[in-house]
Amino acid sequence: MITIILGSQWGDEGKGKLIDILSEKYDIITRSAGGANAGHTVYVGDLKYIFHLVPSGILHPNTKCVIGNGCVIHIETLLEEFKTLEEKNIDYKNRIFISDRAHILFDYHKEIDGKQEELKGKQKVGTTKRGIGPCYEDKASRRGLRFCDLLEWEQFEEKLRNNVKVLTELYGNLEFDLEKQLNNYKKYAEILKPMIIDASFYLNQAIKDHQSILMEGANAIMLDVDHGTYPYVTSSTPSIAGIYAGLGVPPQKNAEVIGIVKAFTTRVGAGPFPTELQGEIADNLRQIANEFGSTTGRPRRIGWLDIAMLKYSMMINNYDCFNLTKLDCLSSFEKIKIGVNYLRNGEKLKSFPASLKILAECEVEYIEMPGWKENIQNCKNFDDLPKNCQDYVRKIEELLNCPIKYIGVGFRRDQMIIK
Repeated sequence: MITIILGSQWGDEGKGKLIDILSEKYDIITRSAGGANAGHTVYVGDLKYIFHLVPSGILHPNTKCVIGNGCVIHIETLLEEFKTLEEKNIDYKNRIFISDRAHILFDYHKEIDGKQEELKGKQKVGTTKRGIGPCYEDKASRRGLRFCDLLEWEQFEEKLRNNVKVLTELYGNLEFDLEKQLNNYKKYAEILKPMIIDASFYLNQAIKDHQSILMEGANAIMLDVDHGTYPYVTSSTPSIAGIYAGLGVPPQKNAEVIGIVKAFTTRVGAGPFPTELQGEIADNLRQIANEFGSTTGRPRRIGWLDIAMLKYSMMINNYDCFNLTKLDCLSSFEKIKIGVNYLRNGEKLKSFPASLKILAECEVEYIEMPGWKENIQNCKNFDDLPKNCQDYVRKIEELLNCPIKYIGVGFRRDQMIIK
């Protein structure tokens, strides 16, 4: 049994909750792209966990967690997450494995990220300044350092010294104490050595042995470096293709692909947002839904659900079903809009445009549906939902021609309706 969970909008859809709910049924949970720019929030009772690098499935004691080759890992952040797990008495040792092909993200990547963003002026993309882009730049430029290098100390030291020299020539003096960092990384190598494995071999063997694997996506398709609203994207491939490439496993015929879609749309940072709301409605929904970044704390931009975008998302990722999240956050609205088409010069676009200029010239065609005032957070079954709420869910299924299997009606584990 293989299940893939993917963000179907611009991220922050609520992937962590479904991953947490499903994880106990799986032997292995994986992460395959991105780094500490992703933030998966999980609530267990009154306890709140935010994972940036560790797969969310770590909360279930019988699961193994694998961080794949497609990820970029800031070791200090990873160790901080380990410390948090220890403080909450969650055993992670012998349960977390890191691909020897994954790239190491250094503090200088963060510094360069900030410098690059500053230089862009009005062209800023709204990066999290976690160093993700510069680390992937090093990977593409073939000067990146991988976890396998960390196990070959002389080679690691030589490469790191050379990288700092090259990057200093490119960007000027960096606030990176090389000697201090070398001492730190020598210690990190000893701590992480038991966790560093050939993850591709491990996962392919697990597939042959018919172990169950939950492949956890990070970010979302509309932030994909190829298929998203470029250049306002992340630097990795959070599509279904990135899942397989970022783990080193072939596409799986019988994998179930679940798209996570928020009942409205949000976005962090700059970039196009066709259904974006402004003013009182946006402010109210942002507060009700607590739409502030789990990684950065930044207020998220808010808009109505965008079907035109989701159809494009479906075309790329081929979802089998959806998890509709945060439906409860719409309970206070008398009328709810759904963006169904993009119109340019009065004509409906057949596909999602690559050109941001064309996208900016589009108007959104909306349909309006009656809202509901009832609190739905205690609803356990689909039939318990108010009629107008059921109609909203059914309309989304009809427009996307795809079933909604899971419906989130609150932030806790038990506030999930399974249709």
